[in-house]
Amino acid sequence: MCGITGYIDFGQKTSPDILECMLMSLQHRGPDDRGYQLFHDPNAIIGMGQTRLSIIDLSPAGHQPMHYNELCIVFNGEIYNYREIRVMLEKAGHRFVSNSDTEVILHAYEYWGTEFVNELIGMFVIAIYDKRQGRFLIFRDRAGVKPIFCYWHEGLFIFGSELKASMAHPSYKKEIDGKAVTSFFDYGYIPALVFSF
Repeated sequence: MCGITGYIDFGQKTSPDILECMLMSLQHRGPDDRGYQLFHDPNAIIGMGQTRLSIIDLSPAGHQPMHYNELCIVFNGEIYNYREIRVMLEKAGHRFVSNSDTEVILHAYEYWGTEFVNELIGMFVIAIYDKRQGRFLIFRDRAGVKPIFCYWHEGLFIFGSELKASMAHPSYKKEIDGKAVTSFFDYGYIPALVFSF
């Protein structure tokens, strides 16, 4: 099952122990391994964490957050066609150190950019921090099989596989968004929101 969580804190107030608390709230989703990483960008502190249920590549090589060049990923899900994508990337000169679908995602992002997601068949939520370009991206499978909860308020962006991961952050405001409730009753879901930092 796995679980991911993290934040981008433009106020630069979130301490590492808060990320650990957020991650611990997801321990039941991934009892086999746990990891997190902090990045101190000039404008923000970025935290990324993952609890792992080992299914593909049971070795430590599948540990997350996973790094490749200037990229970092946390990922929840399974990419069914990762072997086929890996073959394509190997033909393009990419070399791999694990047998995980996570590593294939990182290489695919470097090779195709954000269009890599069009190559994926599976169920997933992927968070990638691209340090070279100074951007943080979250991708979700088309059917929305894998959950992701996002929160944005006063310079703090939080994400997690479960709402309780966000609630573990002391700056999270537990308030009901009237527009979101209306959308849910109108459509049966809450449409994607686009915002820029």
